[in-house]
Amino acid sequence: MKCPFCQHEETQVLDTRVSEEGDSIRRRRRCMHCDKRFTTFERIELAMPVIVKKNGSRTDFDPLKLRASLMLALRKRPVSVEALDEALQRIKEKLLSSGEREVLSGHVGELVMRELKRLDKIAYIRFASVYKSFEDVAEFQNMIEEFSGPPSRRK
Repeated sequence: MKCPFCQHEETQVLDTRVSEEGDSIRRRRRCMHCDKRFTTFERIELAMPVIVKKNGSRTDFDPLKLRASLMLALRKRPVSVEALDEALQRIKEKLLSSGEREVLSGHVGELVMRELKRLDKIAYIRFASVYKSFEDVAEFQNMIEEFSGPPSRRK
């Protein structure tokens, strides 16, 4: 580890502690050259897969963009921020656990739809109407019937 003060490469670890959450290690170090002390942190780094869009272009996974999409679909719906955060976490965990370096944007869209279906049916239909590019009212009707069951018979 290079010293941040003099860039010397020899440092001594004076103290090592695990964080309360157990997800990082804090190390107090001393430079063997300038004798200054500094702290380093060691954390697990998990790389999210790259998103491959429909046109073939690639972009880094952006959790803020994902959150904004979900929030737009859930706008004015009775879903708590905690439930939204849990859904986001489940999506991210599924992407990480896939072990893939690249994921199609369509797969991310399906994960979002699955979470929205669990959270709020109206938000699900809102998102699906954009995601699936509904062309006419019949497609909306089919989606709504999926939730309401078979059409009722009128006498």
